[in-house]
Amino acid sequence: MDYAYQQRRPTRHLVGIGGVILLHVLIVWALISGLARKVVEVVKGPIEVKVIEEVVQKPPPPPAPTISAVTREAPPAPQAPVIAKPVEAPKAAPPKVQSAQVVCQNYREVIGAIVYPREALREGLEGKVLIEFTVAADGRVKDVAVARSSNRIFNRVAARAAESMSCQGQGQDIRVVLPVGFTLK
Repeated sequence: MDYAYQQRRPTRHLVGIGGVILLHVLIVWALISGLARKVVEVVKGPIEVKVIEEVVQKPPPPPAPTISAVTREAPPAPQAPVIAKPVEAPKAAPPKVQSAQVVCQNYREVIGAIVYPREALREGLEGKVLIEFTVAADGRVKDVAVARSSNRIFNRVAARAAESMSCQGQGQDIRVVLPVGFTLK
């Protein structure tokens, strides 16, 4: 076979050359007509990806041991359980909730002496805090807690005010609420 002879016949390659030219003509036509932009937009569109978790099967539980001993005697009959009645504790009356204005003598002085927090003044904030505390039987203030607050900046000042209250003992612990309002004048 003579390879030099095959290269001299260009008609054999005419189909391949024609295909390449046709491909180039199609690409140029797509670029001119805007079809290529539409294809790029479709390709750039959102791609939806779903992660599928691999299902891991748990190994089966080990086989239960089999009973190999056989007894000829019947087991003893179960005895009826003895049920004792539960002893009920006496119900304690829920502590009464009173207003600090009623229970504490220095209510007006403490409320009048509350200092507006500097941070709240700078930011121009106003708010309300509801403090709950317990007045012991001897009049001591204990268990001071913030029940509600519109802004935590005011909590510490209001809790200190509750701790400085001087209250009258009622012979038992009572729960007291102290509403404190912070308004700019």
